[in-house]
Amino acid sequence: MEIEITAAASIAVNFAPATTAEEIFQNVRTILATPVYSVPLDRSFGVNAKLLDLPMPVSRAKLAAEIVQAVQKFEPRVEVTRVSFNGEPINGRLQPTVRLRLKE
Repeated sequence: MEIEITAAASIAVNFAPATTAEEIFQNVRTILATPVYSVPLDRSFGVNAKLLDLPMPVSRAKLAAEIVQAVQKFEPRVEVTRVSFNGEPINGRLQPTVRLRLKE
């Protein structure tokens, strides 16, 4: 099973997901939406938001690597198969979309 998840500014948290897959994908959305250093008891949780200040091509490459590492570390039940970016480079908007596959 593969699914694509796009980073969102706001996330509605479901405290009782119906399936394990729903729980896993919700966890990945949380990882993508959380800046590193913002979680008091785990400062390494999330994705480094400082990468967004770099030039667009550099930011894309480093952010893709950061996303893969963060997902591998914090949600090992999935595998990242692709990271792509949407957005408006003219306005400096960069929105990652991550394709995931559940590990068996």
